[in-house]
Amino acid sequence: MSDQVLVLGGTGEARRLAAALVERGVDVLSSLAGRVADPALPEGAVRIGGFGGAEGLAGWLAEHRPRAVVDATHPFAARITASAATAAATLGTPLLRLQRPGWTPQPGDSWRFVDSLTEAARAVAGSRSVFLTTGRQGVGAFAGLPGRVLVRSVDPPDEPLPAGATLLLARGPFSLAGELALLREHAVDVVVTKDSGGHMTGAKLAAARELGIPVVLVRRPPLPPGVPTAATVEEALAWLARVSPGSSSGRPTR
Repeated sequence: MSDQVLVLGGTGEARRLAAALVERGVDVLSSLAGRVADPALPEGAVRIGGFGGAEGLAGWLAEHRPRAVVDATHPFAARITASAATAAATLGTPLLRLQRPGWTPQPGDSWRFVDSLTEAARAVAGSRSVFLTTGRQGVGAFAGLPGRVLVRSVDPPDEPLPAGATLLLARGPFSLAGELALLREHAVDVVVTKDSGGHMTGAKLAAARELGIPVVLVRRPPLPPGVPTAATVEEALAWLARVSPGSSSGRPTR
Protein backbone atom coordinates (compact mmCIF):
# COMPACT_ATOMS: atom_id res chain seq x y z
CA MET A 1 0.00 0.00 0.00
CA SER A 2 1.32 3.44 -0.94
CA ASP A 3 1.07 6.59 1.16
CA GLN A 4 -0.79 8.39 -1.64
CA VAL A 5 -4.15 10.08 -1.09
CA LEU A 6 -6.57 10.10 -4.02
CA VAL A 7 -8.83 13.16 -4.11
CA LEU A 8 -11.85 13.00 -6.38
CA GLY A 9 -12.07 16.67 -7.15
CA GLY A 10 -13.57 19.44 -9.22
CA THR A 11 -14.69 21.65 -6.32
CA GLY A 12 -13.11 24.48 -4.36
CA GLU A 13 -12.92 22.22 -1.31
CA ALA A 14 -11.00 19.64 -3.33
CA ARG A 15 -8.48 22.25 -4.48
CA ARG A 16 -8.00 23.59 -0.97
CA LEU A 17 -7.53 20.06 0.38
CA ALA A 18 -4.96 19.24 -2.30
CA ALA A 19 -3.05 22.45 -1.54
CA ALA A 20 -3.03 21.67 2.18
CA LEU A 21 -1.79 18.12 1.57
CA VAL A 22 0.96 19.32 -0.78
CA GLU A 23 2.04 21.83 1.85
CA ARG A 24 2.29 18.97 4.36
CA GLY A 25 4.39 16.90 1.99
CA VAL A 26 1.66 14.32 1.34
CA ASP A 27 1.64 12.49 -1.99
CA VAL A 28 -1.74 13.56 -3.38
CA LEU A 29 -3.35 12.80 -6.72
CA SER A 30 -6.40 14.82 -7.73
CA SER A 31 -8.76 13.22 -10.24
CA LEU A 32 -11.03 15.43 -12.36
CA ALA A 33 -13.85 13.94 -14.39
CA GLY A 34 -13.12 16.20 -17.36
CA ARG A 35 -16.67 17.54 -17.73
CA VAL A 36 -15.52 21.18 -17.63
CA ALA A 37 -13.59 22.39 -20.67
CA ASP A 38 -11.11 24.57 -18.76
CA PRO A 39 -11.07 23.36 -15.13
CA ALA A 40 -9.26 25.16 -12.33
CA LEU A 41 -6.38 22.79 -11.59
CA PRO A 42 -5.32 21.96 -8.02
CA GLU A 43 -1.79 21.78 -6.71
CA GLY A 44 0.03 18.47 -6.96
CA ALA A 45 -0.42 15.65 -9.45
CA VAL A 46 -3.61 15.66 -11.54
CA ARG A 47 -5.34 13.08 -13.72
CA ILE A 48 -8.23 14.07 -16.00
CA GLY A 49 -10.90 11.64 -17.14
CA GLY A 50 -13.22 9.18 -15.46
CA PHE A 51 -12.25 5.76 -14.16
CA GLY A 52 -15.05 3.88 -15.89
CA GLY A 53 -17.53 3.55 -13.03
CA ALA A 54 -17.16 1.55 -9.84
CA GLU A 55 -15.44 -1.35 -11.58
CA GLY A 56 -12.85 0.88 -13.22
CA LEU A 57 -12.14 2.74 -10.00
CA ALA A 58 -11.83 -0.54 -8.11
CA GLY A 59 -9.25 -1.67 -10.67
CA TRP A 60 -7.31 1.53 -10.21
CA LEU A 61 -7.40 1.17 -6.43
CA ALA A 62 -6.21 -2.43 -6.69
CA GLU A 63 -3.27 -1.37 -8.83
CA HIS A 64 -2.19 1.76 -6.97
CA ARG A 65 -3.32 0.95 -3.39
CA PRO A 66 -3.65 4.53 -2.08
CA ARG A 67 -3.74 5.12 1.66
CA ALA A 68 -7.17 6.75 1.43
CA VAL A 69 -9.69 8.27 -0.96
CA VAL A 70 -11.44 11.59 -0.36
CA ASP A 71 -14.53 12.11 -2.49
CA ALA A 72 -14.69 15.90 -2.76
CA THR A 73 -16.80 16.03 -5.90
CA HIS A 74 -19.83 18.28 -6.36
CA PRO A 75 -22.78 17.59 -4.03
CA PHE A 76 -24.80 16.52 -7.10
CA ALA A 77 -22.16 14.18 -8.56
CA ALA A 78 -24.21 11.22 -7.32
CA ARG A 79 -22.88 8.70 -9.82
CA ILE A 80 -19.24 9.36 -8.93
CA THR A 81 -20.01 9.30 -5.21
CA ALA A 82 -21.83 5.96 -5.53
CA SER A 83 -18.97 4.48 -7.59
CA ALA A 84 -16.42 5.64 -5.01
CA ALA A 85 -18.37 4.02 -2.18
CA THR A 86 -18.69 0.71 -4.04
CA ALA A 87 -15.06 0.61 -5.18
CA ALA A 88 -13.64 1.59 -1.79
CA ALA A 89 -15.73 -1.06 -0.03
CA THR A 90 -14.59 -3.69 -2.53
CA LEU A 91 -10.90 -2.95 -1.91
CA GLY A 92 -11.19 -2.04 1.78
CA THR A 93 -9.80 1.43 1.05
CA PRO A 94 -10.65 4.11 3.64
CA LEU A 95 -13.08 6.60 2.07
CA LEU A 96 -14.26 10.01 3.24
CA ARG A 97 -16.97 12.14 1.66
CA LEU A 98 -16.02 15.84 1.86
CA GLN A 99 -19.17 17.84 1.18
CA ARG A 100 -19.91 21.44 2.03
CA PRO A 101 -23.16 22.15 3.95
CA GLY A 102 -26.21 23.11 1.95
CA TRP A 103 -27.76 26.55 2.03
CA THR A 104 -30.04 27.54 4.90
CA PRO A 105 -33.02 29.86 4.34
CA GLN A 106 -32.91 33.22 6.09
CA PRO A 107 -35.72 35.50 7.27
CA GLY A 108 -37.46 36.96 4.24
CA ASP A 109 -36.63 34.05 1.95
CA SER A 110 -39.33 32.44 -0.20
CA TRP A 111 -37.77 29.07 -0.96
CA ARG A 112 -39.37 25.94 -2.33
CA PHE A 113 -37.43 22.66 -2.25
CA VAL A 114 -38.07 20.04 -4.92
CA ASP A 115 -36.60 16.60 -5.57
CA SER A 116 -35.67 16.84 -9.26
CA LEU A 117 -35.05 19.17 -12.20
CA THR A 118 -38.30 17.94 -13.74
CA GLU A 119 -40.22 18.98 -10.64
CA ALA A 120 -38.41 22.33 -10.65
CA ALA A 121 -39.47 22.91 -14.26
CA ARG A 122 -43.09 22.23 -13.34
CA ALA A 123 -42.83 24.63 -10.40
CA VAL A 124 -41.82 27.57 -12.62
CA ALA A 125 -43.91 26.77 -15.71
CA GLY A 126 -46.07 29.87 -15.25
CA SER A 127 -43.23 32.33 -14.65
CA ARG A 128 -42.45 35.19 -17.02
CA SER A 129 -38.68 35.35 -16.52
CA VAL A 130 -36.67 32.49 -14.98
CA PHE A 131 -33.03 32.61 -13.87
CA LEU A 132 -31.79 29.03 -14.33
CA THR A 133 -28.50 28.21 -12.56
CA THR A 134 -28.53 24.42 -12.33
CA GLY A 135 -25.45 23.80 -14.50
CA ARG A 136 -25.25 22.63 -18.10
CA GLN A 137 -26.41 19.07 -17.40
CA GLY A 138 -30.14 18.61 -17.16
CA VAL A 139 -31.08 21.88 -18.87
CA GLY A 140 -33.28 19.88 -21.22
CA ALA A 141 -35.80 19.46 -18.39
CA PHE A 142 -36.64 23.15 -18.86
CA ALA A 143 -36.79 23.13 -22.68
CA GLY A 144 -40.58 23.49 -22.68
CA LEU A 145 -40.74 26.66 -20.56
CA PRO A 146 -42.77 29.27 -22.44
CA GLY A 147 -41.33 32.46 -20.95
CA ARG A 148 -37.92 34.08 -20.90
CA VAL A 149 -35.16 31.97 -19.36
CA LEU A 150 -31.70 33.24 -18.46
CA VAL A 151 -29.44 30.16 -18.41
CA ARG A 152 -26.08 30.56 -16.67
CA SER A 153 -23.43 27.83 -16.79
CA VAL A 154 -19.66 27.47 -17.02
CA ASP A 155 -19.79 25.63 -20.35
CA PRO A 156 -22.50 25.55 -23.04
CA PRO A 157 -25.22 22.94 -22.36
CA ASP A 158 -25.40 19.93 -24.65
CA GLU A 159 -29.19 19.72 -24.27
CA PRO A 160 -31.89 21.82 -25.96
CA LEU A 161 -32.53 25.24 -24.43
CA PRO A 162 -35.95 26.83 -23.96
CA ALA A 163 -37.18 28.81 -26.95
CA GLY A 164 -36.88 32.09 -25.05
CA ALA A 165 -33.46 31.35 -23.55
CA THR A 166 -30.51 33.68 -23.14
CA LEU A 167 -27.27 31.81 -22.45
CA LEU A 168 -24.73 33.40 -20.12
CA LEU A 169 -21.39 31.61 -19.77
CA ALA A 170 -19.71 32.58 -16.49
CA ARG A 171 -17.76 31.07 -13.62
CA GLY A 172 -18.13 32.16 -9.99
CA PRO A 173 -17.56 33.63 -7.53
CA PHE A 174 -20.32 36.15 -8.15
CA SER A 175 -20.82 39.36 -6.16
CA LEU A 176 -24.07 40.53 -4.59
CA ALA A 177 -23.95 43.75 -6.60
CA GLY A 178 -23.47 41.82 -9.82
CA GLU A 179 -26.32 39.42 -9.05
CA LEU A 180 -28.67 42.26 -8.15
CA ALA A 181 -27.89 44.00 -11.43
CA LEU A 182 -28.42 40.76 -13.38
CA LEU A 183 -31.78 39.99 -11.78
CA ARG A 184 -32.99 43.55 -12.41
CA GLU A 185 -31.72 43.65 -16.00
CA HIS A 186 -33.60 40.49 -16.93
CA ALA A 187 -36.66 41.24 -14.77
CA VAL A 188 -36.30 37.82 -13.15
CA ASP A 189 -39.34 36.68 -11.18
CA VAL A 190 -38.00 33.30 -9.99
CA VAL A 191 -34.57 31.74 -9.48
CA VAL A 192 -33.96 28.01 -10.00
CA THR A 193 -30.84 26.39 -8.60
CA LYS A 194 -29.47 23.28 -6.95
CA ASP A 195 -28.71 23.22 -3.23
CA SER A 196 -24.99 23.23 -3.92
CA GLY A 197 -24.02 25.32 -0.88
CA GLY A 198 -20.88 27.41 -0.56
CA HIS A 199 -20.03 31.05 -1.16
CA MET A 200 -19.01 30.83 -4.82
CA THR A 201 -22.57 31.08 -6.12
CA GLY A 202 -24.50 31.99 -2.97
CA ALA A 203 -24.84 35.69 -3.81
CA LYS A 204 -27.80 35.00 -6.09
CA LEU A 205 -29.79 33.86 -3.06
CA ALA A 206 -28.96 37.04 -1.17
CA ALA A 207 -29.94 39.07 -4.23
CA ALA A 208 -33.24 37.20 -4.54
CA ARG A 209 -33.89 37.83 -0.85
CA GLU A 210 -33.23 41.56 -1.23
CA LEU A 211 -35.53 41.83 -4.25
CA GLY A 212 -38.26 39.56 -2.84
CA ILE A 213 -37.85 36.98 -5.62
CA PRO A 214 -38.80 33.35 -4.86
CA VAL A 215 -36.26 30.56 -5.28
CA VAL A 216 -36.79 26.93 -6.29
CA LEU A 217 -34.00 24.66 -5.01
CA VAL A 218 -33.37 21.06 -6.02
CA ARG A 219 -32.54 18.89 -3.02
CA ARG A 220 -29.25 17.01 -2.92
CA PRO A 221 -29.20 13.30 -3.71
CA PRO A 222 -28.75 11.06 -0.65
CA LEU A 223 -25.25 9.90 0.24
CA PRO A 224 -24.28 6.22 0.25
CA PRO A 225 -24.79 4.67 3.69
CA GLY A 226 -21.83 3.92 5.92
CA VAL A 227 -19.41 6.46 4.43
CA PRO A 228 -17.96 8.95 6.95
CA THR A 229 -18.42 12.60 6.01
CA ALA A 230 -16.64 15.91 6.60
CA ALA A 231 -18.09 19.38 6.09
CA THR A 232 -14.79 21.27 5.88
CA VAL A 233 -11.25 20.83 4.61
CA GLU A 234 -10.02 21.00 8.20
CA GLU A 235 -12.22 18.05 9.17
CA ALA A 236 -10.95 16.10 6.18
CA LEU A 237 -7.32 16.77 7.15
CA ALA A 238 -8.02 15.60 10.69
CA TRP A 239 -9.63 12.41 9.36
CA LEU A 240 -6.67 11.70 7.11
CA ALA A 241 -4.30 12.21 10.02
CA ARG A 242 -6.20 9.61 12.05
CA VAL A 243 -6.61 6.98 9.37
CA SER A 244 -3.67 4.58 9.39
CA PRO A 245 -2.34 3.08 6.14
CA GLY A 246 -3.50 -0.34 7.34
CA SER A 247 -7.07 0.66 8.17
CA SER A 248 -9.80 -0.96 6.09
CA SER A 249 -12.86 0.56 7.67
CA GLY A 250 -12.39 4.21 6.84
CA ARG A 251 -13.03 5.02 10.49
CA PRO A 252 -10.47 7.12 12.37
CA THR A 253 -8.04 5.01 14.41
CA ARG A 254 -7.64 5.82 18.07
